[in-house]
Amino acid sequence: MANELVVRHVRELIIRGKFTPGQRLPPERELVRDIGVSRTSVRAGLQTLAAKGLLIIRHGSGTFVADGPPMLDSEPLSLLAALHGFTRKQMFEARRTLEVSIARMAAERATAGQLAAISDAVSGMFATCDDPQAFLVQDIRFHAAVGSASGNPILASVVEMISAMFYEQRRQTADRGRDLRPVADAHWHLYQAIRDREPGRAANLMSEHLIQAERDQQAEEPDEQQPGGAIAK
Repeated sequence: MANELVVRHVRELIIRGKFTPGQRLPPERELVRDIGVSRTSVRAGLQTLAAKGLLIIRHGSGTFVADGPPMLDSEPLSLLAALHGFTRKQMFEARRTLEVSIARMAAERATAGQLAAISDAVSGMFATCDDPQAFLVQDIRFHAAVGSASGNPILASVVEMISAMFYEQRRQTADRGRDLRPVADAHWHLYQAIRDREPGRAANLMSEHLIQAERDQQAEEPDEQQPGGAIAK
């Protein structure tokens, strides 16, 4: 697929050191010319890399190489999911165990820059409520930013790895129509708790959010996918 050419092209440039953490990527029109694909394919490829934590898309500013925690390869986890048939319940249970504690830590440790990154992701969610695929990227960005704000690069990297796997699966059903504004609102309240240094409230809101996300996905996909069936919001 054309968007996979974009993913490979940008990844190779990052690996060769052509792009460094925090650096802005060339405009879309240059990538279209250099790679030889459509602008739609360029955007899809960049969104895939953003969801995997390699890029940050800032509306109105451009696309930048992420300077957050190291990215772990999600493929081994995806293979385990396919082999053992992880259920939606198991995956959300794992997410709650991990991300509730991370939200608590973020409320205690987040720096000004990390708070800005979380806020930016929330703003991106509100800006893309009518575009489910773009909204999904911002959603993944939010959880990755909270992971980074925990101050523990190991936990942040695990969140990045799991989020990448969720993105690859979730994007297949993200276009199913539902009102995304309540989801954005939930993330906004969670951001406020982290910003206001309320660890207990942040943990409770993250737990409530993940429980509701599991319910929403159950409603969208009543026949649970088996392998790797749990796909998160």
